Amino acid sequence: MLATLAVVAVVAGARIAVGQLGGAECSGQVRLSVAAAPEIATAVQQSAAEWVAGKADIEGTCVAIDVRAADPADVAAVLGAQQKVSLTGAGAPRSGLTPPDVWISDSRTWLQRLRAAAPQFAITDEGSLAMSPVVMALPDPVAEDLGWPEKKLGYADLVAQITTSTNFRAGTVDPARDAAALSGLLVLSGTATTLDQRRPGTSNGLLRALATDTSVLRDDLMAQLPQGDDDGSLAAGLSLAAMSERDVVTYNAGKPTVALTALYPEPAAVPLDYPFAVMPQLDRSQAEAAHQLYETLTKGSGFRGALGAAGLRLPDGGTPGGFVAPDGAPKRIGPSPAAGSGEAAASATDGATIDRALAGWSAVVAPARILAIVDASNSMRTPVPTARNATRMQVTLAAARSGLGLFSDDWQVGLWLFAAGAGPGNHRELVSIGPLTDKRDDVAGALSGIKPEGGDAGLYRTILDGYREVQDGWQAGRVNSVLVMTDGADAGDKAGDIKLDQTLAQLEAAKSTDKPVQVIVVGVGDAVDEGPLERITKVTGGGVFIAEDPAQIGAVFLQALSLRTTATR
Repeated sequence: MLATLAVVAVVAGARIAVGQLGGAECSGQVRLSVAAAPEIATAVQQSAAEWVAGKADIEGTCVAIDVRAADPADVAAVLGAQQKVSLTGAGAPRSGLTPPDVWISDSRTWLQRLRAAAPQFAITDEGSLAMSPVVMALPDPVAEDLGWPEKKLGYADLVAQITTSTNFRAGTVDPARDAAALSGLLVLSGTATTLDQRRPGTSNGLLRALATDTSVLRDDLMAQLPQGDDDGSLAAGLSLAAMSERDVVTYNAGKPTVALTALYPEPAAVPLDYPFAVMPQLDRSQAEAAHQLYETLTKGSGFRGALGAAGLRLPDGGTPGGFVAPDGAPKRIGPSPAAGSGEAAASATDGATIDRALAGWSAVVAPARILAIVDASNSMRTPVPTARNATRMQVTLAAARSGLGLFSDDWQVGLWLFAAGAGPGNHRELVSIGPLTDKRDDVAGALSGIKPEGGDAGLYRTILDGYREVQDGWQAGRVNSVLVMTDGADAGDKAGDIKLDQTLAQLEAAKSTDKPVQVIVVGVGDAVDEGPLERITKVTGGGVFIAEDPAQIGAVFLQALSLRTTATR
């Protein structure tokens, strides 16, 4: 039987082809490509090989399966490009990587992000193949210093250490590219938001602390852990990082000088759940082959044993044979509780929650040079019933002030307002673009003083002049942007303004591939004419984001900031 099986491994197991050759029982070939997260790829390959060796066929047609280990962020980038969308922070598609027929990522958050960006992308989620809880990992001596195991440590204890202790270093992998890091960010930031009520600034402090020790790859993060148990090594190494239970198991299996303690605070962070996702482009035979492969993996004892050897749990959170859990780990991990308040916010892994978390993260870690332009036309006096009748101006400025609190001191920020009669071109500079180390108080004070003061706003001329202002002082290594906040009423293509076609032509003439400047528009209310603004951002890069309910502008503001690309030359 095994003589009919061909297994070809390339690049140390990164790509494994499994096929049945020359069997008398079937003819032809149904080909299925599978991209699997590296930690589960070998287990998938082994079970696929056993299935094919058993003369698997689809209505008399032989089955050939190609399993490759692929970083989930790389596959997400490829699938996003296929759908003509991009995921925040996932980066550009890697050369040579093609969309698979079946994708076994490490987390459903990748599927949620893709569906949020491309709702038309009809992925079929068959179910989970495995599970690895996301834990808070601390070097053993650090955990003991905090009172563990006698003291049950919660997220609030950890956030307090991260934001107030001078000798406690928390690190993370980039949460835009790592599902475990994203899960950790969700649960820690949810806790920090609750603590903001008692200790304002906790959320900003958390994000800045994590951003200080951000790694691109998981291996880089692990290399920052203490290499010795002396005080100097412990002080120089990381004190805490969110990672998967499997990462802790694998790290400790290497017998390091300083092992890791895995904390399982409640409510549980969103676990890695290894969904078996079938792509929509498959024909009927391929779809059936994919379904049978899923059945083989979920019902086969061999696959469950391979999970244990890989440091992974069963999909229901139980422990398979051969699994060695960290000290103090629960025997079984239950499902995450539904989101409620405070710490439980991490369980709400809908696309909007993920987008908000990554937007806040992007606002902290991506160096920026930005000109913010606020609409000061009379229409901004309109009350917002859903915001206790605060005006559009008040909710807009509140969102801007909240965003300003996230920006690190190395950001460069300037501020204009625009309204009829505000100055030449119907706009006026309030704060020139400069580092927030020097300008933070100036920007905050200017935002507090803005009030509606005029009619027709001259929106198009203001965008054009703002674009030229940012381009004239363009700086490499930063995201150079114009951020416009407007309700769109009495604005654009009005008397005293330039025409839209002129604006587009002049922006087209001004733009430079060497000095890219994005235009980002945050629209407030239901009077924004989105079409013309999208024509502008199509020329410049950027995007238009509308908060039809102005009370929701805070979330839209952060979503807009997350759009900023890092193509800064």
